[in-house]
Amino acid sequence: MRLRHIEVFHAIMQAGTISGAAQLLHISQPAVTKVLQHCELQLGMPLFDRVRGKLYPTPEAQRLFVEIDKLNRDLVGIRRLAASLRSGESEEVRLVATPTLAAGVVPAAMTQWCRAFPLSRCSLATNHTREIVAALLLGEADMALSLQDPRHPGIKAETLATGQMMAVCPIGGPEAQGSGPLTISEISTELVGLAGDDPLANVVHNASEAQGTPLQCRITVQTYQLARALVEAGVGMTVVDPFTAASADRTRVKLRPLAPQVPVQLYLLTAASAPLAQTARRLVKYLGEAARDKLVSLEEQEAA
Repeated sequence: MRLRHIEVFHAIMQAGTISGAAQLLHISQPAVTKVLQHCELQLGMPLFDRVRGKLYPTPEAQRLFVEIDKLNRDLVGIRRLAASLRSGESEEVRLVATPTLAAGVVPAAMTQWCRAFPLSRCSLATNHTREIVAALLLGEADMALSLQDPRHPGIKAETLATGQMMAVCPIGGPEAQGSGPLTISEISTELVGLAGDDPLANVVHNASEAQGTPLQCRITVQTYQLARALVEAGVGMTVVDPFTAASADRTRVKLRPLAPQVPVQLYLLTAASAPLAQTARRLVKYLGEAARDKLVSLEEQEAA
């Protein structure tokens, strides 16, 4: 029996008539009759006795119905599952982000996503990019946010937003007296630096060495957030990504874009062999919007 045969047979058994089955299936009576005839032809036996225009199920039909009714319940479950997958209500999204992006981008995106999809679920975690790559490859996460493209053959990197590195200057420092881009040669305040394995920090240091003014860092940290917090507490100045800079306390620090410009890209990382489900793609949309809104707000504040 084909699936269509099963659907029509089940409908007839439920309704008791051809017309009733047609109403249940939202098709015409001739269509029901045609499918039933084809089903009986393939089975090589009648399923109903026709007496004065009425249908009476045969003993064989009664036995078939017991199993077909079970199958029909499974089909209903499959349809419901397909509908929930389409609407994104049955999948849990596992998102990992670096600490900077978890604090600077994820909250605004999650607010919008939760409002739009109240039945969807998400688990959030933070980690550094090296550990994020391992989690994606092991299938422990669905997607991740990072400011680094790991350039790994098993990882797909998609750019969601692009900004530039920002100098975070203490209000009383000489770097805070000017406006517009801050050149590396203008930096005289002691720098709170990022660890040597940070790619963006390396770009800044390489630029300073190329200009003959290498930057000296007595204090180095692992995260941009800690660097910003130290400057807000009065410990030197620093250079951080725009998402961290956007959350800075403007009563304590002044932000200036770095010159020459050091571009920063926000990457969506996924396993190359595991395409994202619809639920996850919807969250990606809000993550990209939140990141771009943060950059626009930063630019507007600097222009004010």
